[in-house]
Amino acid sequence: MRNRFLTVFILALGFLAVSAPLLAHHGSAAYDNTKMTTLNGTVTEFRFIQPHPLIYLDAKDANGNVEKWFVEMTAPNHLVHYGWNGHKIHAGDVIKVTGHASKNGNKVLNLSKIYDASGKEIPLGPPPPPGQ
Repeated sequence: MRNRFLTVFILALGFLAVSAPLLAHHGSAAYDNTKMTTLNGTVTEFRFIQPHPLIYLDAKDANGNVEKWFVEMTAPNHLVHYGWNGHKIHAGDVIKVTGHASKNGNKVLNLSKIYDASGKEIPLGPPPPPGQ
């Protein structure tokens, strides 16, 4: 019985050690969820990868200086259902994005909405219910 308890205890510790980074990764503590940030810029690279596709964006600050941003999207398996793939946007595309910026000042944005150069929203998921 003692060996069985020890085995279960060691397995539980191993599970916690492996799952802790996953819980931290999916937390929203890294982003400032109290305000939305909007960026207009040029895509320099688009990576449709796990666990989150990334848009590399050159956006100008208030003084006209170019800032390099990383825009983190939702999981690719979710995006695929709404027409996304590795060829949805390309380097050189001009886009507008809104989302929550990193709390620590890094140029990282958790994407909420994305718009093409003409201002048309590119869907990231199902349309909102009527009245919202």
